[in-house]
Amino acid sequence: MTVHFDFSGRTALVTGGVSGIGAAVSQAFAKAGATVIACGLTEAEIGAAAADPAFAGITLRRLDVTDRAAVDALVGGLDRLDFVVNSAGVIRRDAEHDPDVFDQVLDVNVSGGMRVSAAARPLLARSRGAIVFIGSVMSFFGGPRQPAYSASKGAVRNLTMSLACAYAADGIRVNAVAPGWVITQLSRGAREDPVRSAAILSRVPVGRWADTAEIADPILFLCSDAARYMTGTVMPVDGGYTSVG
Repeated sequence: MTVHFDFSGRTALVTGGVSGIGAAVSQAFAKAGATVIACGLTEAEIGAAAADPAFAGITLRRLDVTDRAAVDALVGGLDRLDFVVNSAGVIRRDAEHDPDVFDQVLDVNVSGGMRVSAAARPLLARSRGAIVFIGSVMSFFGGPRQPAYSASKGAVRNLTMSLACAYAADGIRVNAVAPGWVITQLSRGAREDPVRSAAILSRVPVGRWADTAEIADPILFLCSDAARYMTGTVMPVDGGYTSVG
């Protein structure tokens, strides 16, 4: 985290919070003084995070966002909640042309975020808190190899705007970030393909891939009082990628 925020006394729940962008968000919230619950899908992910000093002081919980009972049990067991970051997500690329795989991707990336947000709504209303979804530059255009991922991120964009309107009366703000090309395990294939990586970077005005911390900082901003009049916003954090004609 390169920008200072103070979330002392606040509690943040981060799904998909033990890897990639979610891990950076969990750690940034912790550095800013928040109590953090970081969720991962598997015991292996949780175990790896538990062994990582960067997760010291962060509560680690296993959560499958496609399991409504598990979501309700985890959120329902919290005494306080100020922020939810819906970072759990999957991509299956070419396999997504199979309708069954397509459904599975949307269940995680869209319905999973809806389950968590709905479960968290009463607690967030009490704290007048905030929700941040993780969209993508693919919230704005299609992807021939990843039709489900692209469709899901387009849906996340509209879900963000819809919940912003629906939850405003509760004092809950709902926003999203739309990351561009970020150094994560999910992007490893493209980064290690010289032709694909060169094509991507040729369209990124700043000329490089993003670090996960560069996505976490805007997410914390959207949760902070500095963004108190922002809701329904889908903020590109893409090095200018979507600005290129």
